[in-house]
Amino acid sequence: MYRAPVEDIAFTLKQVAGLKAALDAGIFGDLGEHLVDAILAEAGRFASEEVAPLYKIGDEQGAVLKDAAVTTPPGWKELYRRWIEGGWNALSGPEEFGGQGLPTMLGVAALEMWNSAAMAFGIGPTLTMGAVEALDKHASEDLKAKYLAKLVSGEWMGTMNLTEPQAGSDLAALRSRAEPVGDGTYRIFGQKIFITYGEHDFTDNIVHLVLARLPDAPAGTRGISLFLVPKFFVNDDGSLGARNDVFCSGLEHKLGIHASPTCTMIYGDGFRGSAPGAVGWLIGEENKGLACMFTMMNNARLAVGMQGVAVAETATQKAIAYANERRQGKASAYSGSGMAPIVHHPDVQRNLLTMKALTQIARSISYSCAHALDRARVGHGEAAAKWHDRASLLTPLAKAFSTDIGVEVASLGVQVHGGVGFIEETGAAALYRDARIAPIYEGTNGIQAIDLVARKLPLGGGEHVHSYIGELKAVADAVRTSKIDGFGRTADNLDRALADLDEATRFLQKLTADGKADAAMAGATPYLRLISLAAGGAYLAQGGLADRDRIALCRFFAENLLGETRALKDRVIGGAESLAVAGKALISA
Repeated sequence: MYRAPVEDIAFTLKQVAGLKAALDAGIFGDLGEHLVDAILAEAGRFASEEVAPLYKIGDEQGAVLKDAAVTTPPGWKELYRRWIEGGWNALSGPEEFGGQGLPTMLGVAALEMWNSAAMAFGIGPTLTMGAVEALDKHASEDLKAKYLAKLVSGEWMGTMNLTEPQAGSDLAALRSRAEPVGDGTYRIFGQKIFITYGEHDFTDNIVHLVLARLPDAPAGTRGISLFLVPKFFVNDDGSLGARNDVFCSGLEHKLGIHASPTCTMIYGDGFRGSAPGAVGWLIGEENKGLACMFTMMNNARLAVGMQGVAVAETATQKAIAYANERRQGKASAYSGSGMAPIVHHPDVQRNLLTMKALTQIARSISYSCAHALDRARVGHGEAAAKWHDRASLLTPLAKAFSTDIGVEVASLGVQVHGGVGFIEETGAAALYRDARIAPIYEGTNGIQAIDLVARKLPLGGGEHVHSYIGELKAVADAVRTSKIDGFGRTADNLDRALADLDEATRFLQKLTADGKADAAMAGATPYLRLISLAAGGAYLAQGGLADRDRIALCRFFAENLLGETRALKDRVIGGAESLAVAGKALISA
């Protein structure tokens, strides 16, 4: 059974990602460590004692669709009510609408715990939180007054409607249309697929944020607008009115996260005799909807990154527990009688330590991204701009690297379990199934890598990433000057990894400057892993400097896994031509 690692989470927030220094400096007003610790402890208790026990029934029974209504697994609706009564949905919401206004760092830490306990549960509120941010930044005052308070509290939930059968990541192909009525409303027509929690029984109302085109909209992404489309209309007194012309026509039968309803949504089909056309209200300006939606998408990308961390944490806990119980073979390090628990075997130890190190690296990157978002939000002038650039740089790492290692670590967890890991009895397979979606949605990880190389490396005239690398080098220097024997070759190996990163970064920046976009994109995915591993090595070292009990894991990573950066650098610099040649053969095959 999952137990929230509150101590590790608090340590990473404070000592690695920067929360303690920010609290000491009064960056977040009166917020202090005692309140932070209390929030994390209670979130951990709720995740461990109330969410985690319902994971198995959610995986086995899943969500069910009947007569356009979705029923979630037994106990899940009641769990959600207890969750919002605890104020968890409002944790980082705007205070003006009933939120607690706490830092994003605390919000993502709590998200990790919800998703570790049951990813299919944690994903639902994630979309609501993103909808809150999009409406708070872009909606009219009337829409905010009518919808935000109940979305912030969690009394209503929100969704994000982008994908269509012919338009996945390429939103330029979007066909859903919006026809102005003349009274400030629009009639929405179209089909959306893969809509998470598009229909469910958690709340009385669901607020859909829908991308669609106006009749005279420009072609491509420049002609997309964003609309608020409620499941039920809201009367002036806040009560619910008639049903809108939107319904769920199907649920996907998925590899994992079975309890999360993934819906096909139909807009404007005359549901149950209503006048055709789902009624919606414009958010932001006409034809500027993608910019509004990106507010929600960027929030969701970090949240999805936390899903990768979360599944990795649960898989690691499960594998360590099993390795301490399962007895097999002899081990020279084991002095007991009979067969040794497999945790005594070096290869099993290597797998477990790899799982622990990758999980902690992903957690550190994601929390550091959240810290940058917080500092950008409360900062001013050049300082705010610097932190905004840092958040922009780290977002693709947080989303892509974290979800990649979620799959990798869950797979290692199955391996540690051996044959019983491949069957459903232990639950290791279920985590592997759940993890596999995260590298796909909210922008596939390949798209995240392209975004990193094409859009994020040029930030600050191309110097921001080098400033970041300089900060990581300072950690390596601090390890060396500390003269702590336990670090072994950490400083030297981290220096080499950061040199690999610096060389690969400058190479890609030059390709981009020279207009060789295809060659740069060929190295994007290995580059994203390279920068993540190098940064992760520095974050582990930073943790080791703050707590000597964490040095052993840092050294293991530096001396066993960090050397991968050299091969990744070679792929970035030397792999483009061979990829192009082999790619042509694929196209002609």
